[in-house]
Amino acid sequence: MKALNLYSARDIRFEDTEKPVITGNDDVIVKVKVAGICGSDGHRYAQLGPYIEGMTWGHEFSGVVEEVGAEVTNVKPGDRVTVCPALYCGKCESCKKAEFARCDSLKVIGAKDPGAFAEYVKIPSENVLPIPDEVDFEAASMVEPTAVAIHGLYKTKLQPGEDIAVIGCGTIGLLAIQWAKIFGAKRIIALDIDDRKLELAKQLGATDTINSMGIEPCEEVEKITNGRRADVVVESAGSPITSAQSFSLAKKGGRVVFLGIPYGDVMVKRFYFEKIVRNELQVFGSWNAISSPFPGIEWTTTIDCMKKGLINTKPLVTHRVPLSKGPEMFEKVAERKEYIGKVLFFPEEN
Repeated sequence: MKALNLYSARDIRFEDTEKPVITGNDDVIVKVKVAGICGSDGHRYAQLGPYIEGMTWGHEFSGVVEEVGAEVTNVKPGDRVTVCPALYCGKCESCKKAEFARCDSLKVIGAKDPGAFAEYVKIPSENVLPIPDEVDFEAASMVEPTAVAIHGLYKTKLQPGEDIAVIGCGTIGLLAIQWAKIFGAKRIIALDIDDRKLELAKQLGATDTINSMGIEPCEEVEKITNGRRADVVVESAGSPITSAQSFSLAKKGGRVVFLGIPYGDVMVKRFYFEKIVRNELQVFGSWNAISSPFPGIEWTTTIDCMKKGLINTKPLVTHRVPLSKGPEMFEKVAERKEYIGKVLFFPEEN
């Protein structure tokens, strides 16, 4: 089969790769229909390189079940599916408490196990979820990032009528905005430094937008909320600057959740850090999108909301390309010479 394999930073190859085969009774082989580039994929291509040289990577995808192991009962060949890419050990303290996102040996396919930028993927059956006819393959390939966004919001216990500020209007931020609307937030304040992203945020449910380039966003949030600031702050930009600023956007007793992994050291000035202490903020980290029973309510809720048309992923997609164009597409992502939102690969079009 054909696949995209990462050898080092800026060295990805579209090449022949061994097709996976059933080796265990619980195995499922999925024929990939659509696979998307995650922000972490772009960062690893541009700077970090692979965990294992030559690894087939990618973890956001949908497809059709090709073959199943002898003991698989939840799906059958021909089923349309999406896949949770996380693999937990089941043995560590966190797993024994069903806190799977905190597994000591948590893995994601495409890192140390072959991933989804390929024609076929092998995955345990419990990771495979059928999708209804109302959810197309493009949307189904984005169930994973949508589940990541709601996993973070669940931690904040966002209530109807509360105000929320979302920092960073990339894929995760734009999905968090849609969840905030579903949850019944009163004001949904989107912050970014790109007006195109802010306009998209407005279309998807943001009530207010702030271009935070060169300004102190706290003052703008205070104006919008009549001096109260936000009940909940979602940091999804992964910027060292916004990671520090996020504490100043929350009201006293507010909640701040971090979904973005900083791409540099975060140096928090006293002005921002003392907000945590003096305002008794609750600060949460949010990792991955899995809970108990595995893969979690994040996944079933996402699929249900997509079925009902409450989550709209189409406006997030800017590029739809054959998998064979992967090397040049990743280079465009790394160069940042043009606006690139969600990129979707189609292996069958090679």
